[in-house]
Amino acid sequence: MKSDRRWECSAIAGAGAAEVHSEDRAGPVAERARYSSVYIPFDNSVHALRAVDLGIAIARETGACVTGSHVYAAGLHDRRFRQMEGGLPERYREEEKLAEQREVHDDLITRGLSLISECYLDVVSQKCGEAQVPCQRVALEGKNWRKLVEDIRGSSHDLVIMGALGLGAVASSVVGSVCERVARRIDRDLLIVKAAGEEPRGAIVVGVDGSAHAYGALKVALELARIFKRPLEAVAVYDPFFHYVAFHGIAGVLSPAAARVFRFREQEKLHEEIIDAGLARIYRGHLEVAAKLAAAEGVELRTTLLAGKAFEQLLNYAREREPWLLAVGRIGAHSDATMDLGGTTENLLRAAPCNLLLAARAFEPPVEQVADATMAWTREAEARMQRVPEHARGIARRAVAMHAAAQGHTVVTSDVIDACLAAFARPGAAHAAPGNTLQDETAKAGKCPFAHRANAGKRKPRRTEPIADEGRK
Repeated sequence: MKSDRRWECSAIAGAGAAEVHSEDRAGPVAERARYSSVYIPFDNSVHALRAVDLGIAIARETGACVTGSHVYAAGLHDRRFRQMEGGLPERYREEEKLAEQREVHDDLITRGLSLISECYLDVVSQKCGEAQVPCQRVALEGKNWRKLVEDIRGSSHDLVIMGALGLGAVASSVVGSVCERVARRIDRDLLIVKAAGEEPRGAIVVGVDGSAHAYGALKVALELARIFKRPLEAVAVYDPFFHYVAFHGIAGVLSPAAARVFRFREQEKLHEEIIDAGLARIYRGHLEVAAKLAAAEGVELRTTLLAGKAFEQLLNYAREREPWLLAVGRIGAHSDATMDLGGTTENLLRAAPCNLLLAARAFEPPVEQVADATMAWTREAEARMQRVPEHARGIARRAVAMHAAAQGHTVVTSDVIDACLAAFARPGAAHAAPGNTLQDETAKAGKCPFAHRANAGKRKPRRTEPIADEGRK
């Protein structure tokens, strides 16, 4: 690796990046998502040139180091030359001539491609030097996407900026294979440059679904809004239409016996009367949390709630509003932790008409903010909380809210309170549970003041007979 001696990155910048990409990446990040090391794959295409400009702009505001990289494939050219030897004129097929041609070709390709890479990286160094931004450069030999992934994953860079398309792009290209393969395999924030022409004047839009990665995208968007002086907007999308399609499909396959067990009509009514309205409230709550996080950093956030398929609504919004950047989490609320990209993100990677940020960082807002905005309490649960001594009520309420949020509840019922108490009563829970004061404070009177009566509210066990058996009965 060859470094630019004029503006060489310091060790401090690399150490700062490591703080973001520690083993605690899924936990809360710093109050501001400041980058310390920006990595830019560069091939001198229009998208790559724009990526360098963005990287330098970010580095000037954050003090980050910029690393430009280029990958050349000498081995690929060598194999191609050997494959084409059969088409050489007869005079070049003598063994002595072939050996000479192979030696000359190998030398020219290896040295030539390395020289071209250095010339590419000279462009990055010159731009960084003019902006007085610290810069490093690295030339790699091998398969482009694989070498980039290895270099990124083995480093402390906390932001990667790359073009959606490279030198091989044609009019019908949507996203380059290198960009997509890198996007799927790295665990760093990735800013994908799609707008290579005139700089759009739109806002930064964040897709919010209540997941830790969506809030991580919001934290990054807040920082970028400051750097680029862009307005900030947040969009949440809930889907009240899916269950209509699902129930229609289920109705066509359920036998009468299965329909009775599934309680099809009751389920359908439940969705129509409760769940759809509840979804809107939940996602409106996510927007409220996002607005509070933005306000805490002195940023006004415009929020919009949409109904429909998430990626389609975000695309429609982007086409209508023409934002400068769309920021989303790499994975969303319904993704497994082992996923490379969530379904919405995957569609946006290909179809988004603007620059796209895929946030790898995760941020968990304070549980009180989430609970206030997204969690409801039943009258019975509220009545039980009123029986907690006043000096312990706030702590008890927070403990219950934390337990409910961890279990995915959005409505606190008496059952949720009971489950919370049971969790704190397990051996060792007093040390592990942050809200163990709930039990300690309320137990001083001898009995928990909001516990159920011994035999109250017991439910009949659920039936577990096979559907076929019920059909015969």
